[in-house]
Amino acid sequence: MEVQEKLNYSRIAQAITFIRENFKQQPSLEQVAEAVHLSPAHFQRLFTDWAGTSPKKFLQYISLEYAKNLLQADRSATLFDTAFETGLSSTSRLHELFVSIEGMTPAEYKYGGRDLSINYSFQDSPFGNLIVASTAKGLCYMAFDEDEEQARTTLFRKFPNARFQFQMDLHQQQALKIFRNDWSEMPTIKLHLKGTAFQLKVWESLLKIPLGELSTYGKIAAEIGSPAASRAVGTAIGSNAIAYLIPCHRVIQSSGSIGGYMWGPTRKTAMIGWEGAKVSAK
Repeated sequence: MEVQEKLNYSRIAQAITFIRENFKQQPSLEQVAEAVHLSPAHFQRLFTDWAGTSPKKFLQYISLEYAKNLLQADRSATLFDTAFETGLSSTSRLHELFVSIEGMTPAEYKYGGRDLSINYSFQDSPFGNLIVASTAKGLCYMAFDEDEEQARTTLFRKFPNARFQFQMDLHQQQALKIFRNDWSEMPTIKLHLKGTAFQLKVWESLLKIPLGELSTYGKIAAEIGSPAASRAVGTAIGSNAIAYLIPCHRVIQSSGSIGGYMWGPTRKTAMIGWEGAKVSAK
């Protein structure tokens, strides 16, 4: 991602923060543009280029009412039907089908990645800088972090006994295509995750939330057969080490509030709106 594109994302992130903090007043285009120190016309063009929709519609996507409507909607109703008719459901289903999850062996888990060789690289995305890491079996880590040294330290601490090599490989290349809407190699993606059996079950459930839709901690708990385990589900979601690809950003509070996110509520809001705009544009 070029310097200008990073600057543009920074401006859009500022605009999203402003909208999140003031959505109840439904700020006008002029008010949001002023908050990020751009002219209304320039801001309108920049925002539309980035999100694929106007600031006004984006505001609707990320408002609490949008979240509540999604949660209240029957999955077989309008949103799903529209996606199906445009062919989007086949893309959405990839989130359910394309990732093969293989948990690490008890020894690999217990000894902090001992005997594992991990490649890692730094990449750009529409939502900021990423560190991406993979073993011979598949992607094991993907996180947003603007500070490369901090990102590297976090990765090394997660697998303290692994051997690391600064190198991009095929697993990483295949996973990053998701940000370019290139689904051609999605069925080949593999995830090699460090987690308990419960965590793996929760993460697999997240992959079944279609693009442009949301779920709640309670719904995820019910889907994995533990309806009373909402808090444990929240903890497992918070332990997700694969940003965006395992879509924990699609889980919000039952009240309709966006809720927290490991990589920041502004980024989570941007993802929800960006995906909602893509569904709406089909």
